[in-house]
Order: sequence, then structure tokens, then C-alpha cells
Amino acid sequence: MNEALRKGHYARKQLFCKDGLISWSHRRRFEMALRLIRESGGRRMLDYGCGDGTLLTMALDRDASCGILEAVGAEVGLDQIDDCRRRLGALNAVSFVAIHELDADRYRAAFDLVLCTEVLEHVVDRQCALNRFRRVLAPGGHLIVSVPVETGFPLLIKQIVRTIAGWRGLGDYPGIHPYSWGDLRRSIFASEQQHIIRPVHGAADGHPFHDHKGFNWKVLRTEISMHFDIQRILTSPLSSGGAQLASQIWFVARQRGL
Repeated sequence: MNEALRKGHYARKQLFCKDGLISWSHRRRFEMALRLIRESGGRRMLDYGCGDGTLLTMALDRDASCGILEAVGAEVGLDQIDDCRRRLGALNAVSFVAIHELDADRYRAAFDLVLCTEVLEHVVDRQCALNRFRRVLAPGGHLIVSVPVETGFPLLIKQIVRTIAGWRGLGDYPGIHPYSWGDLRRSIFASEQQHIIRPVHGAADGHPFHDHKGFNWKVLRTEISMHFDIQRILTSPLSSGGAQLASQIWFVARQRGL
């Protein structure tokens, strides 16, 4: 596998984690993403919230057969963008930009595929992100979104795994997100309404963000459906059993006529 990819911050803690369960779960997530990219038929791709460029790099690999001809990775943090440019700048037909740069005229309807994986659960103003997706997607273009399942039975399993991983210093889990008993009960039995108040944190660069606590994928489903036509909902790492047995949930949606 691409050596530059192995040096990515998230790749080291996820794909190449020493804990087999964590590594397996993330590998299944990326396998799902690559499959959906291939099925979309997209050629001009935006990876919104590209992180260390792991997914983008894998999608551009010739062996992945994704058919991407041009790709842009967008991130909030300038340090992250600089790191991607330094490690992955040799990749053909790829560039990295700050998210606010996507508002330039040259990106209007510029992509026939937008990916946003494991990002929207952290975004404080999701409507702004969804509006931006509409703006940069070409008519009929596809949006692929994945987010973690942080409600129901999966939340209990995740909190246990996060606790143990934090103790062992593995994965991307330095600790766990504290839940009161009331928070936990409301999260396990969450409906399609926001069930608890989500804490807002401040990044080192001043950008506000949510951690995983209180994220409700059903609320996001409603928000996406207000802007796009949701065509499929899938789960990983297990493809059967629905959200009650899933770690991540996927939305495959299509741009409506503008």
C-alpha cells in the first residue's frame, strides 16, 4: 500500500491500528466507500473533510478501479492541508484546498461526486455544509455520506471499546465521552428528534466542533432529505442487521434539479 498513506495521522490509528477489531472496522468502512465510489460512476470527486487523505488516496489507486479522473480534498485545518500536500502532492490530478475556498465560482457544479465520511457528526452548522454540497454538485451528481451510529445498542458497545482502547492508548480514542445515566438512557432509546444537548468544543485553530456525544443519525437523515433525494441507506462493518448492529451508517443521495 502507498507508503505516504501509511504515514497519515488517522491511517496509523485506524487502518493500521494494532487492535484487530478497530482495524477491521475501519477497513470495512473504507471498502464500503470504495465500492460506492465505483457504483456512482463519478469522475470528478470532492472529499469533503478529507482528513489525512486516506480515502482519497485509496480511491485514486489504479487497483481500486474507481475511475476517478480528478479529485479535490477539502479540510478546515491549514496544518492538515499542508500535511496532505506534502505527503500526497505527487498523486496525479489531485489537489487540497481549505473548505472555505469551495465557495469560489470555479467550484460551482464542479463535481459529479461528493464524499463526506465521518465528518458531519462533528460539524456544528450542518446546514451550511449541506448547502455547500448542493452548490458544488453538478445536476444529477451523487452525495455519499457516512456517519457513526451513536444511539441504541451500538453506543453501549462503542463506549466499552473506547474505554478499553483509551486505556491501551490505541486507535483514535484517547478517552471516552462522559454520559450521565440520563444521557445514556435517552441515547439508547433516541427517536428522530435530537435527544440530548450536544457539547460544543473549540479546536486549537478556533473552529467549533462536536465530539460524538449525542449525535443522532436519524436527525441527519431528515436534514439530508430536505436537500437531496436519498436513494439508499447502508451500514458497516456489517451489511445486515440495520443500524441496531452497525458501527457506521451510509446515505447515498442524488442532487435534485437546481
